[in-house]
Amino acid sequence: MKTKLLAVLLLAGSSMFAGPRFFFGVGVGGYYGPRVYAAPPPVVSYYAPRPAYPGVGYTWVDPYYYPAGPRYVYRAGYWARPPYIGARWVAPRYYGHYYYHGYWRR
Repeated sequence: MKTKLLAVLLLAGSSMFAGPRFFFGVGVGGYYGPRVYAAPPPVVSYYAPRPAYPGVGYTWVDPYYYPAGPRYVYRAGYWARPPYIGARWVAPRYYGHYYYHGYWRR
């Protein structure tokens, strides 16, 4: 009985893989970075002057809070070199009970 059942499954399954496949997907909106379900972050109220501009090609990333387990951690602002030409920093944000991490985009 088990042998006959196995033979039927193999014969039926082989036709499943033999046919052509076509997939179509539609994306709505844009990329908002990885998201994390979290409580709202605290407001960045700490002000510190920017350090000296390090040189051509650097971009200032504003300070922000990011979730680390059950709490938020403060990340001070810093100068960063974009990973590719024309990249700009999209700051992290909180929307609809989700925290979206910051990321570089064109």
